[in-house]
Amino acid sequence: MPTVPISELTDRAREIFRLAVQGYLDSGQPVGSKTLAGAGGLKLSPASIRSVLHDLEMLGLLAAPHTSAGRMPTEVGLRLFVDGMMQVAEPTAEERAAIVRRLAAPGPVEAALAATSARLSDLSACAGLVMVPRREPVLQHLQLVALAPGRALAILVGEDGAVENRVVDIPPGVTASALQEASNYLSARLGGRTLAQAVAAIRADIAAGRTALDTASRDLVERGLAVWSEDASQRPVLIVRGQANLLDPAALDDLERVRSLLDDLENKQSVAELLEAAREAEATRIFIGAENRLFALSGSAVIASPYRDREGRVIGVVGVIGPTRLNYARVVPMVDFTAQSLGKLIG
Repeated sequence: MPTVPISELTDRAREIFRLAVQGYLDSGQPVGSKTLAGAGGLKLSPASIRSVLHDLEMLGLLAAPHTSAGRMPTEVGLRLFVDGMMQVAEPTAEERAAIVRRLAAPGPVEAALAATSARLSDLSACAGLVMVPRREPVLQHLQLVALAPGRALAILVGEDGAVENRVVDIPPGVTASALQEASNYLSARLGGRTLAQAVAAIRADIAAGRTALDTASRDLVERGLAVWSEDASQRPVLIVRGQANLLDPAALDDLERVRSLLDDLENKQSVAELLEAAREAEATRIFIGAENRLFALSGSAVIASPYRDREGRVIGVVGVIGPTRLNYARVVPMVDFTAQSLGKLIG
């Protein structure tokens, strides 16, 4: 998105632009020349300030929602402010302690991630997002059990005792002995491996003819593997908490935008794809409005940061989504601190 370099703005224009953007972020309302003149420090008349505001509007950095209103930053203006003028405010000791407490709560990692997402939502007044690392459980065995003609139940058991079931379509007339043979073969090669490792090994054996399975049993093995591989790729990996924060009084003036945003959040797979764009970042990334295709219509901002394990590998992404007028200076370091804390917990 093209923008004007800060160096091309005069000192006066930079200061008026900074105050106008900060005033809008604080209040959610367009900022007028009289408000800026009364803020102190500028030592300029409202007429002089209006002239500068007009110039900034011509540059595409500010906009007026209607003729008699003050100015508010455009998405281009917000990007200029965030990248070159914003002074971040580190999380307070109380905010850091609140995040760490949620992470330290006893229970499974997923519960800690959900609690952390909720706490981040509370602290930022946005919706909290956490992309959960894809789990690769070590498997123990897989059993195929006939349910009805043309259908079987695939029961997958992990070494940690976790059990999951999926329904598999099978050819009509499959015998119980064929199901048992396929189950025995799968279990013998699943044990001690992750699903991805087992799928690769089994398919390599079948392709190379290193198995005594007959055609019917090979087909059952493939069907059993296919349902679990497909499930792993489509499994939701995103935790969203605090959507109600998006329904603040200012947002209610634009119900269509809010409705669009909430619809987008329902599509968790698409949101996860957006957060994937932050996985390769070295630090926190900020997506403003139309800069991301998913939230272009809802005019929202996403702040996201990857979290890493002890070896420095990215294992997930944490962030928030809110209106473009959110308090970037406060929320950006809060998201960054949460990502660092998650890395210490999970890494």
